[in-house]
Amino acid sequence: MGKALTIALDAMGGDAAPEMVVRGANIARERFPEVRFLMFGRKADVSQFLDRKKRLKEVTTLVHTDDVVSSKEKPSIALRSGRNSSMRLAINAVHAGEADCVVSAGNTGALMGMAKFVLKTLPGINRPAIASFFPTMHGESVMLDLGANVSCDAENLVDFAVMGNAFARSVLGLLQPSYGLLNVGSEDTKGHESLQEASNILRGSALPGEFLGFVEGDDIAKGTADVIVTDGFTGNVALKTAEGTAKLINEYMRHTFRSSILASLGYLLARPAMRKLRQRVDPRGYNGAMFLGLNGIAVKSHGGTDALGFANAIGVAVDMHRHGITEKIRSDLALLDRGPGKAQVAAV
Repeated sequence: MGKALTIALDAMGGDAAPEMVVRGANIARERFPEVRFLMFGRKADVSQFLDRKKRLKEVTTLVHTDDVVSSKEKPSIALRSGRNSSMRLAINAVHAGEADCVVSAGNTGALMGMAKFVLKTLPGINRPAIASFFPTMHGESVMLDLGANVSCDAENLVDFAVMGNAFARSVLGLLQPSYGLLNVGSEDTKGHESLQEASNILRGSALPGEFLGFVEGDDIAKGTADVIVTDGFTGNVALKTAEGTAKLINEYMRHTFRSSILASLGYLLARPAMRKLRQRVDPRGYNGAMFLGLNGIAVKSHGGTDALGFANAIGVAVDMHRHGITEKIRSDLALLDRGPGKAQVAAV
């Protein structure tokens, strides 16, 4: 059993909350016996599910609040009016040192806005980024930003590269991760000015690993780079395209195997292999987007996930805490010289 850690949960965040949150926490409790939970939400709504999970209840403190941030609420409004919401109180717990991490399946924009306001960003970071795992032909990669920053300058992209690199080394266990900037082509002359400038900075740095320069969209699934760096607009489009493609392929396969008796028989023979395939591409296994660059650990679960997916998001928070990702990013950023004409990162 590892060192005990406390995770604050927004019990009211998500399409199927609070039942999904409670069931997900129970799955996570079995995986991580050292974890304790602080749940924030409407006591009557949460208790009806929590009371059925006696072992979970033993390691959970439920804090009542009537206020909830809706999925459609604008981040600016949520920041002003949601001070007593389940989401805000969960974030406050991390800031106060009552919890080590916060996990929510609620409104992404509100969660980012509140987390940035309460936890602040690490020294040297202007904008935090949303990062997540991607399945590839060679295992897993990490990609950022996935939607927090629609437009980015060269400095932002360099920050993302530093954060993604630190994450790959700490959580993925890669001593020398490869990293690249997502672009419309791999040629050095492609891309807008910010990409060109960021590329020049990273080529001249001593960041651990190998800078590949520019990579293209098909390199994401190929696993060409361990870390894919891009702005939030492009990253979010890439993420949603990948999710939609996975669903499309799954639907095609379902219709194909139901198209005839022979196809159905073929499915019976291929069922073990198909089960492995489903597990490999199951989006629940990659649930849990990380907010990198904050002075604290915050993980965003997909709002439409189920208990298993939410448990995996909790697992991401556990991994980030165990591997000291915040401290690693802070250390790497301290080595980034931001003086005029300088942007050198010394190897750790």
